[in-house]
Amino acid sequence: MKLVFDKSIPGRKGVDLPPAGVPQAKIDPTLLRSSPAQLPELSELDVVRHYTQLSTMNFGLDSGFYPLGSCTMKYNPKMCEAIAADARFANLHPLLQMAGGLKESQGALAMLHHMQDLLCEICGMAAFTTQPMAGANGELTGVLIMAAYHRARGNTAKKVVLIPDTAHGTNPASAAIAGFEVRTIKSDRSGDIDIEALRSALDDSVAGVMLTAPSTLGLFNPNVRKIADLVHASDALMYYDGANLNAIVGRCRPGDLGFDIVHLNLHKTFATPHGGGGPGSGPVGVCDKLTPFMPAPLVTETSGVFKPDFDRPQSIGQVAPFYGNFGIILRAYAYILRLGCDGFADVSETAVLNANYIRHRLKNYYDLPYDQVCKHEVVFSAKRQAANGVHALDIAKALIDRGFHPMTIYFPLIVPEAMMIEPTETESLETIDEFCDAMIDIARIAAENPESLKACPTTMPVGRLDETRAARQLDIASI
Repeated sequence: MKLVFDKSIPGRKGVDLPPAGVPQAKIDPTLLRSSPAQLPELSELDVVRHYTQLSTMNFGLDSGFYPLGSCTMKYNPKMCEAIAADARFANLHPLLQMAGGLKESQGALAMLHHMQDLLCEICGMAAFTTQPMAGANGELTGVLIMAAYHRARGNTAKKVVLIPDTAHGTNPASAAIAGFEVRTIKSDRSGDIDIEALRSALDDSVAGVMLTAPSTLGLFNPNVRKIADLVHASDALMYYDGANLNAIVGRCRPGDLGFDIVHLNLHKTFATPHGGGGPGSGPVGVCDKLTPFMPAPLVTETSGVFKPDFDRPQSIGQVAPFYGNFGIILRAYAYILRLGCDGFADVSETAVLNANYIRHRLKNYYDLPYDQVCKHEVVFSAKRQAANGVHALDIAKALIDRGFHPMTIYFPLIVPEAMMIEPTETESLETIDEFCDAMIDIARIAAENPESLKACPTTMPVGRLDETRAARQLDIASI
């Protein structure tokens, strides 16, 4: 496809502007161009066709199956989109309630207050903030609350955060940014955190443990309550990475399992948009003893009036503008109200069913390092195919030719040639079967004609790129 500049025809116009109805302003000559801007000259039709054709080259959830593990990509109901676009919400200025418009912003503040309460009920927490603008921002917020709690109690020796080797990659980064030393706890043969290794690591320097449940292996640790008891006995806190909450939502609550801090990814469990660098939302919840340290403001209610509460002397401060990404929170709020308690039980049940269906269909074709019932996602290994020269990357590229977005590959790091697949609860059996059929066919080709997979994708506008060279020899001169 030609660049829009290559389609340019000198003198061709897409629009004629009417004569100005006001006197022309005088502009300092030093600010004027010495020659016209080198912009493409095209008709309106040319421009419309160009960008319409470009849009068909994008891949998204509205166009196909997106089985990324861990970074969940699932369908966003259009009902929620319509509610977020309602002018009564969309046209509110975020400073309205600060500028004497508290009465006019009561609907928005009431929604935020109710959302805080709903997330508390779903997660078993005492308080929630909607401020964090993404999952990683939520992680940092939670770890800063952890630090503030220990600091307020004079626990200056609490400088270490323990993180399993099956955690999300942002966990150690968030803890480090908050000023903690990070120590990794290895997994046992079952893929769960090694209890004895954890016990040995727990000392007076440990501020908390960041646990993803289910883990990035898609496994739920049966010893989570025992782990929480060990951590609390060391005067440390339990942090719940809630990215995988859709595997247990409506079935159990992190607070009831012994967690003190929870962060959520609204795009993972509560069906809000994700990808392209945003938008995002990572609300954080805490148990009762940590509420004084929550970011300000929280939305409070007194005698039926909703208002922001800035009077929080022990607060870690504001971690994002206003109350977070309002439009995303509103989408999730509508989704929660639409599903209700029974609906969320169905969400987790279907997410687990779909992942285990894929596990069953593909386990004879790809290695399964942890062959047990999984939760929301299943992790295979391409070790069998790698022995024949076909790696996880080749399998992912071959999926593109078959109309599927690749799964997550080479993560978690403890699985060689990892392929992490999450179908989510929103995909149909027909779509999942088509994906499994494609994976089975790729496994056959990997055995019969492995070299043919090295060229994939061959049907896309962009073929196989040398990604290593692109990273090492980055050329930004033309940007």
